[in-house]
Amino acid sequence: MPDTSTAPDLRFPIGRAERRSSLTPDQRRAAIDALAVAPEALRAAVRGLTDAQLDTPYRPGGWTVRQLVHHVADSHMNAYIRFKLALAEDNPTIKPYDQDAWVTLADSSLPPAVSLDLLGALHTRLVALLRTAPSEAFARTLQHPENGPMTVDSMLGIYSWHGRHHTAHITSLRERMGWS
Repeated sequence: MPDTSTAPDLRFPIGRAERRSSLTPDQRRAAIDALAVAPEALRAAVRGLTDAQLDTPYRPGGWTVRQLVHHVADSHMNAYIRFKLALAEDNPTIKPYDQDAWVTLADSSLPPAVSLDLLGALHTRLVALLRTAPSEAFARTLQHPENGPMTVDSMLGIYSWHGRHHTAHITSLRERMGWS
């Protein structure tokens, strides 16, 4: 019987997100830089894929590559609003969304370029917002009904991981399938 104890976890190709309530200035800068390059990294990950490849699940029981791209755009649109709420309001409560339901809606069958273009513009605004925020703003909080209180720093860490996480789903699938 093969040893599966060292088999990679296809759900978490870069590991699980580390939840930190505060980041150092260097960690914060690196996380913002990761957000800045995330749209192009995702675009590069899907470049040249056929429709059949885009409609391939990244793992058994997982979303397709196409759905992953649209999910990242959906998630980061929500993130943008969450960042704005936390920066502009006093400890607002945000609304979670059902990502599994969202990814089944008809707009998740559009060409990935639609969401990649959206993500590029969205990240341009998000990165500008975060790069100009004063350091004390990163300690501001919001209330997440499922996850409890979150700081701007904690959201920054999660969303910088999130883009890399889903890009790695696609690049690791490409590698496993031999798609150049």
